[in-house]
Amino acid sequence: MADGGKKLLKILCIHGYRQNAQTFRERTGAFRKMLKKHAELVYITAPLPVKPLEGTEEEGGAIGASKEDQFGWWYSSNDDIFHAQDYSDVSKGFDQSIEVVKKVFKEQGPFDGVLGFSQGASFVSMLCALGEKKVEPFEFDFAIMVAGFRSRSSQHDEMYSVQVTCPTLHVYGDTDRVIQKEMSVEMLQYFKEPVELNHPGGHFIPTSAPQKKVYLDFLNTFLAKKNS
Repeated sequence: MADGGKKLLKILCIHGYRQNAQTFRERTGAFRKMLKKHAELVYITAPLPVKPLEGTEEEGGAIGASKEDQFGWWYSSNDDIFHAQDYSDVSKGFDQSIEVVKKVFKEQGPFDGVLGFSQGASFVSMLCALGEKKVEPFEFDFAIMVAGFRSRSSQHDEMYSVQVTCPTLHVYGDTDRVIQKEMSVEMLQYFKEPVELNHPGGHFIPTSAPQKKVYLDFLNTFLAKKNS
């Protein structure tokens, strides 16, 4: 509850590969400040430990995380690694992650929306599909996907067999070298009337004035509904 009795939106935040709840929270400081009067952000950590790699930009997310504190939502190979660009028949650990998030929904929900970054955004796209299929407890009013992409695991093809009607905001950068812009744009086709936020930057959540307006315009619809 915000000052003055206004109800805040409750948003579940799904981090990227090689991140955890704490590092994602730290890396979204400006974003949290921007939404302080609009939303409560709830951060959780994925269940799958990720082997540390030195000097890589694989997700841009290992900064600030110790080698033992890097996690992911599924592996694209049986040797417990993930590459977003790889086509694969593997989605090792995905079901385990679904169970973790299902428990969070039941114990900490309901959530008005979900936010995902990079691998987390791809994971959110599949939560949207489960919600579209009325799979409990994945019920929410909106989703925000930053640097998202369609999973290239064939085991996830079924997730993209339905068009998602849940309102979504898709954020992607022109100079993202980790998840190329084209991968994020390619995912738009699976959503009905997606809102797009294309920024000139790279692999991060942008929060400058032009982007702030898009976020708030998107969220204010749901905030007004919650307080009506």
